[in-house]
Formats: sequence, structure tokens, C-alpha cells
Amino acid sequence: MRLTVSQALVRFLSVQYVERDGEQHRFFEGCFGIFGHGNVAGLGEALLNSGDDFRYYLARNEQAMVHTAVGYSRMSNRLRAFACTTSVGPGATNMVTGAAVATTSRIPVLLLPGDVFATRRANPVLQELEDPSSLDVSVNDCLRPVSRYFDRIWRPEQLPLAMLRAMRVLTDPADTGAVTLALPEDVQTEAYDFSDDLFLARVWHIRRPRPEAGLIEGLSELVRGSSRPLIVAGGGVIYSEATAALRSLVSATGIPVGETQAGKGSLRFDDPANLGGIGATGTVTANEIARSADLVIGIGTRWSDFTTASYSVFQNPDVKVININVTPLDTTKLSGAAIVADAREALRALDESLSGWRVPDDYARDYQAKTKAWNDVVEAAYHLRHEPRPSQTEVIGAVEESTNDHDVVVSAAGSLPGDLHKLWRTRDPKGYHVEYAFSCMGYEIAAGLGVKIAAPEREVYVFVGDGSYLMLNSEIVTAVQEGIKIIVILVVNHGFQSIGALSESVGVERFGTEYRRRDAFGQLHGDFLPTDLAANAASLGATPLRANTIEELRDALVQARANSETTVIQIETDSTVSGPDSMSWWDVPVAEVTQRESTHDALERYNAERKVQRDFLRPTTLPVAE
Repeated sequence: MRLTVSQALVRFLSVQYVERDGEQHRFFEGCFGIFGHGNVAGLGEALLNSGDDFRYYLARNEQAMVHTAVGYSRMSNRLRAFACTTSVGPGATNMVTGAAVATTSRIPVLLLPGDVFATRRANPVLQELEDPSSLDVSVNDCLRPVSRYFDRIWRPEQLPLAMLRAMRVLTDPADTGAVTLALPEDVQTEAYDFSDDLFLARVWHIRRPRPEAGLIEGLSELVRGSSRPLIVAGGGVIYSEATAALRSLVSATGIPVGETQAGKGSLRFDDPANLGGIGATGTVTANEIARSADLVIGIGTRWSDFTTASYSVFQNPDVKVININVTPLDTTKLSGAAIVADAREALRALDESLSGWRVPDDYARDYQAKTKAWNDVVEAAYHLRHEPRPSQTEVIGAVEESTNDHDVVVSAAGSLPGDLHKLWRTRDPKGYHVEYAFSCMGYEIAAGLGVKIAAPEREVYVFVGDGSYLMLNSEIVTAVQEGIKIIVILVVNHGFQSIGALSESVGVERFGTEYRRRDAFGQLHGDFLPTDLAANAASLGATPLRANTIEELRDALVQARANSETTVIQIETDSTVSGPDSMSWWDVPVAEVTQRESTHDALERYNAERKVQRDFLRPTTLPVAE
């Protein structure tokens, strides 16, 4: 079949399917893109003629469209994906941040940037970054370190193998992330006689590796010998659709569960075994139980520094760590014993192996009492009645109380993820979507759009601070163009207040974190800037609503839910009112030499607090049956 490289690529992508547990569907929803000279004649022509077989979505920002693709795939449990295309040059480099989010979070997305001429007859081409040491380098090489697979298609006959390798990575739960196929703009338009077999429907099986029976027996023996076991549920529990298996295990055994940011929703918030978020942004309940745990079973977690509270959350000197993960890299962390397996399959096997065993009654009473006490803390944070401006926790409470079980909350950066991790009462495995692997400012609105595309039947609530909103709000226009509704809760606190609070803790006194005018001394200590972000949202096509009180916010939420279009609700909060303390630590070093008393005091606190940090060098060994 004689096709251009771009036509062949689009046709191939349109017939890729995935299958898991007997359910089969197309892998690619379509392609987001912004056209320039490097992709309009090739991929532009191919997408124009593909129609609904491979739908094209016009984006407004290259980074944002990758975020939208990530939000879509994550909401789809990594079983569906988008492609994203740009021209060579700034369009391509704008995708680097989005690619880093995808790869760090282990979410599949296909990037198709244009590239310099393979023939090199037009050199330097517009937007080409000249490398004096090689003609084999372009700005697309910036995408290499943030891609799980990278290839440049210099000749048409290279395309089939490259596409097959790309699909292998995109559909591998242990190896997925951003995949980049750089496409020289002349090669995109070049015709070639491709084999018809390349365009037959191809089904990629999403594997569920089962755990070795001997390892499960060894883990079961450790559990039976423990008095205070703890499960840490990560994103892998949700992506593998293992939440029912987890619920069955903890219901039968009483083993409590702490949830990571990606794993929040693994259990309903009111499950007796759910301790809530764990780590630096977690609940006091989960962190207190973690400190005394004698056995920790991490399931589907990558053990970020927030989850481990910078290696300080587990304080029992004899604690044993078991890592169950489909990704071998993650099973080696904290010197834990490794079980490389799908989360659902491992949980089912462990549930069967532990038949008849339960945690000691006093342990269950202990964590359940702590959970009840924490629920009282959440209620208090939701109803502070702070004046004249409400606290951020009150805003979260009002939004949460207005939602139903299947609504989705989306956020990513600043203080909102910490408060949401502690306070949000998740009632559905897909009801909580906070990007905290890369914690990327600007992810929120774009990802909310992707979540809504994946789940149009759900209401999607996007929490975003004014700092993050100003970085990347462009996809409001895309939502309006596509007739897609999201509800944006725009929390105005006049700056980067999460880092402002952190800077105070390290003796830097909110330097450079607030949106203020310069004063008479040349410092940014003047009046707050008179921004009107609701007016900005209106200019982008959204319906703007303003709330000054929690009562007004509740009314706005009712109106937003009734609206059929994207709605932005702006509310100003008092950034000096913090959420409940997690009673944990996060390692942020302090300057060792300083002239500031505040920094010197912070250094003394830091040197005292870091003593809780452990090295986790002692290995855990699973008993092996003879």
C-alpha cells in the first residue's frame, strides 16, 4: 500500500487495540496537535483525511496538550491514550515538561514532534537549533531523557519497527511513559510501499504477572508473625483495578491501609481499615500507625519521598518491608523483599493464603480510634468559619460536600495536594486525581479536560491556585471549543503560598512568593496585585462566578453543577491559615552559613529534626519454604 509516512503512521495507530481480562477496545482516542511548518504538510494532511477514525483535537499549548493526554490515560487506568503532535522547535521543546509528567507518573502518551530535514538540503531550517558538533541532533533530543522510548525516523522503511517498539512500551505496565517518535518534516510527506499486513488490527495484551507461590507463602508467614502490619496502597492498586481485591483482604484480615497520592481511593474513605493518606501530606492516623508498624507491605507504590516522609515515616527499628509491584525497579526500594507481580493477582493470592487470620484486636481498636479522632479533625477543618476570608480547608470541605460518589477532583501543585490528601473523602477509585509524582504547576485545568474526555458521565472539579492558573489556563478555550464541561475552583491567595509557608520554615521569610508591587525600597513588599482572574476566565469563554464567603461558594457550586459549560468559580482565601498538621517530616535542607537569625533558627530545627531520618539499608528477606 503506497502511503506517505504520516498516512501510514495514522492508519497504524487507528487499528491498535488493547485487551485485559477479556475486554478489548481501541488504544488511541485520537491526536492533540498544534501545527507548524514541521508537521502541517505531513501529519496535518494525514489527520485531515483520517476523520473520526483518528480524531484530531486542536490544543492551545503544547505542554498543556500532553497534560490533557496524561489526564485522559490516567483516568482510563492506562488502557487508553492520545498522541500529541507539534512542529519542530519551540512546539517540540514545550512538550518536555508534559513528557516528564507522563514518564515520572508511569502514564502512556505518544509524542510526534516534527524534526529537521533528513536530506539536510534546507539547513538550517526555520527553528533548527544548530549543533556545531553534529548534524544528527535537534531540539527533539531534549525529549530523550524524559521518554521511555525515543526514535527518529530518518527513512520510511524505519517506521514499522519503530511503531511496534513504541507500542510495546506504551502498553507495558512496567515500562510505560512518554514515547517520542521524531519525524523529519520531509520524511513525513515521503511516499513508500508499506506492507498491507502493517495495517491489520493488532491487539496488545496487558499482562497481569502472577506472584511466585513461594513468595506469597513467605509473605503470609511474615504477616502471621506480625502484630502491627500495614499496607501502603499506591497508584498500581487503582491502575490494575485491584481495589475490590484490596477491600476483600483488609475486610478479612483487618490489616490497615495508608494511601499514597496516586493510591488515594484504593478504599472508600469510611472503610474501617482506611487510615487515609500516608507520609508528609498524610493523616496523623496513618503516620502514627506507620511509626510503630513491624511489617510494611507496599503495593503498587514507587515510594516517593513524600510517601516515606523522606525516609522517616517508619520508625520501628525491626520493621520489615515487602514491595509488590509490576515494575522491578520499585520492588528494590527501602531494601524491601521483592515480589514482582500485578497488584490484583498478588492481593488475591495473599488473601487466600491468610485465610482465617486477623490482626490482634487491640491493634484494630487502636487504629480505629485514631481514625475516628482524625475524622473529627477533618470536620473541624471543613467548618472553621474563619473570617474575613475563608481558609482553604473550608473551600475544600464545601466542594467535597457538594459532590456525589462518582465525581472527580483534580489537582497537582501547591498546598492544595497536601490538604486534599489529608482531607478529601474519596468514595470511588477514580474519584481522586492529584498529580504529585512531578507536582507540575499548570497540570490541573488541562488534565481536567482529559479526565472529562475519558469519563464524560462524571462531574470533574479542578482545584487550582492562582499561581498555577496563571502558568497554564489555555485549555479552557479547548474545553469551550469541544463543548466539554469542567468546574474549576480557582483559589486566589496572591502568590505561591505553599512555597511561601515552606520558605518561612527554612528561614527565608516568604521571599519571592507573593504577588505584590515593589515598595519604595525596591522590594516586592507593596500592595497585592489587582488581578481579576475570573474576568480572564470569562475572556477565554468560561462562565465566571465569584464567591467571597463559603455560603456564596455553596450557591456557586449549585449553579456550576447546573451549567452545561465550563465554569470557573473564584474565591479568595486566607493563606496564613494552614491545614491540619500531618505530624511528619520532609527533608528540605537549610543554609548552613547565614546572617539571618530566622535562617539560623531554622538550621537548628532542621539538624534536630533530621535525626528521625533512616537509611533503610537492612534487607528484608522472605522465608522460603523447603
